[in-house]
Amino acid sequence: MSHDEKKKYTTAELDAMSNEELARLGTELDGVTVAFRKERFPIPNDPAEKRAAVMVGIYLTLGVVLALAFILVYLFWPWEYKYLGQEGLWMYSLYTPMLGLTIGLSIIFLGIGMVNYVKRFIPQEISVQKRHDGPSDEVDRRTLVALLDDSWNTSMIGRRKVIKGLAATGAALAGLSIILPLGGMIKNPWKAGKLGVQGDGTLWTSGWTLHEEGVKLYLGRDTGNMAQEHHGHFTTQGISRLVRMRPGDLDAAGMETVFPLPEDMVNDGDLYNPNADVYEEHMHSIHGPRNAVMLIRLRSADAAKVIERKGQEDFHYGDYYAYSKICTHIGCPTSLYEAQENRILCPCHQSQFNVLEFCKPMFGPAARALPQLPITVDEEGYLIAAGNFIEPVGPAFWERKS
Repeated sequence: MSHDEKKKYTTAELDAMSNEELARLGTELDGVTVAFRKERFPIPNDPAEKRAAVMVGIYLTLGVVLALAFILVYLFWPWEYKYLGQEGLWMYSLYTPMLGLTIGLSIIFLGIGMVNYVKRFIPQEISVQKRHDGPSDEVDRRTLVALLDDSWNTSMIGRRKVIKGLAATGAALAGLSIILPLGGMIKNPWKAGKLGVQGDGTLWTSGWTLHEEGVKLYLGRDTGNMAQEHHGHFTTQGISRLVRMRPGDLDAAGMETVFPLPEDMVNDGDLYNPNADVYEEHMHSIHGPRNAVMLIRLRSADAAKVIERKGQEDFHYGDYYAYSKICTHIGCPTSLYEAQENRILCPCHQSQFNVLEFCKPMFGPAARALPQLPITVDEEGYLIAAGNFIEPVGPAFWERKS
């Protein structure tokens, strides 16, 4: 920057200088030498300049339109889950691709527009500056402002209101398009909604919490049934994705993943109704983030060795034990059951849980046992939940007592 040996300018002298003189003074004081400078369009009203402005305007306009399209798609496009055969599946399947397409093209066109503006309107210039130490004084500050103002004027963007407006609008919309999707990730974990088969939206509820409202919950086995074609279209009428289980449905040393099946959603056995359509509600239960439970039937010899957790001695039914399938480390599905060793393994980070000791962690990063679901059988011999989980399901990162 400036040095003591330079001429000291008074405020009156600086005020008397034009912006061009201040800009030239600034380069001199900063030790900058402009080795080469060429205006892009030295002749006023050059037709090539107008063509360049139109081209840049087109790219920026496309960027703005596509950014607006992204916002409209994000807000109004059908995004709720549609399964095979359900009306609106085609529109739903395009939701994510449309988001990527609109924001991607918007950023691309805005970038092309600004690159073209720099290449076609900003003067070509080669400048060399010497490095100096020391703080800036008044003359440096004044001349720096003049240099920035001169750069704004020579870029000609100040008198191109259309391009300036499009660039500013495009940048604002692009920033909004990046920030807007984050709104869907921000959720108050303490705000409860209506309790349903997926819980009420809070971290400590699940579909099994319906038991506390007096709802009878069967342990529902996933059949894997899909929509079927009838008369040229797919339908789920009369199809059950979840069905009730009896103890005899599971072999010794076997494991089955089960989900909460409320009594009013049952459509199997003696309660089967070919006209009922409960498939969507069954899928909501399956997709509940804390609903999956491992139903394990131990061999009689192994069941005799079980160490019950204090206060949960009556949570099992005979040789049948039910534990949350959600790993207490970071929420992966603990879906690997090693029947010979009576261990449950999490494939993500290799946590291992001892089934014979209330699924207590015995290896890996998990720090607490898998929560146990109380189970029993009803008067018809179907396995049902005898209560709700008494501790948080999943990763232990919020308030808990154990």
